[in-house]
Amino acid sequence: MELTQQMLDIPIEHMSNVFGKFDAWLKQIEKYLQVTMVVRDGSLKIMGNDNNVQKAQSVMSDLLAMSRKGNDITEQTVTYALEMCGCTKNHPLLEADSEIICHTVQGKPVKPKTLGQKDYVDQIRDKMIVFGIGPAGTGKTYLAMAMAITAFKNEEVSRIILTRPAIEAGEKLGFLPGDLQSKIDPYLRPLYDALYQIMGAESFLKNQEKGLIEVAPLAYMRGRTLDNAFIILDEAQNTTPAQMKMFLTRIGFGSKVVVTGDASQKDLAPGTKSGLDVAMRVLQKVDDIAFCKLTSQDVVRHPLVQKIVKAYDEYENAQLKKERAARSGKKESRGKRNDH
Repeated sequence: MELTQQMLDIPIEHMSNVFGKFDAWLKQIEKYLQVTMVVRDGSLKIMGNDNNVQKAQSVMSDLLAMSRKGNDITEQTVTYALEMCGCTKNHPLLEADSEIICHTVQGKPVKPKTLGQKDYVDQIRDKMIVFGIGPAGTGKTYLAMAMAITAFKNEEVSRIILTRPAIEAGEKLGFLPGDLQSKIDPYLRPLYDALYQIMGAESFLKNQEKGLIEVAPLAYMRGRTLDNAFIILDEAQNTTPAQMKMFLTRIGFGSKVVVTGDASQKDLAPGTKSGLDVAMRVLQKVDDIAFCKLTSQDVVRHPLVQKIVKAYDEYENAQLKKERAARSGKKESRGKRNDH
């Protein structure tokens, strides 16, 4: 195999960000792409087989461009860049990082970090109803919340309504103390957390008192018509088909809806159909409704979360294959008995 080498100039002010602490990102790239990288006098020498060297150079160029735009390079950034380096799209990292939705109260920009997330945000902007479906950590709720707050601040909608089914996650919590609001608040806590981070507690409470922002369980939506609102239904995999139909028929004029869910984390009673699964089959061909499916590649939490999601996906797929093989084996044995 013929070895080749390439040189890349890395400005000294970007080295620590692009190379990582103790050259952690360089080591990660070297291991993944089977190349050797040496830093000398502000230049990076990349050595290995031609194809891998080209990929490594492309990844390092993208990381440098991200650093020049003021981004902190994280392990998730490097992992995503490596996973996408063989794809057909040029510079997927830069394409995903092309826009800022809003800023948190601490001034941190909220923006898509993967191509899947960018597609999700684009669909929310273009369509009236968007289903964001994917595993934990893909930013489904957080990005929808950022889009809702941006639309509210730009006066594109007059209020924000956030809802989720108040269903226990496989645990019996017993009788919670306090009034009705304090009983349902634990179920809605993830929505409050995102609101506080993006909008700030003071601004949120002020708008909530005015009735401009509402956080409520799904049961409260029955019998209402929701005009000129940005509505987010979270944890939609825990709805029944009747609840999902009820929710989707609440939508009025000037409203935008985002439905988020993870089909692999249902807390419904055994044998109960998920409203999200049914909606995906029923509404697939309806105009102005988009289904955006995020994958483990779009996980933006700790990289270990991405590995956990992948491991569970592989395990569940293997179990499905075993079940199908067992079913087909039973059918064959029945057929043989019938022949006799």
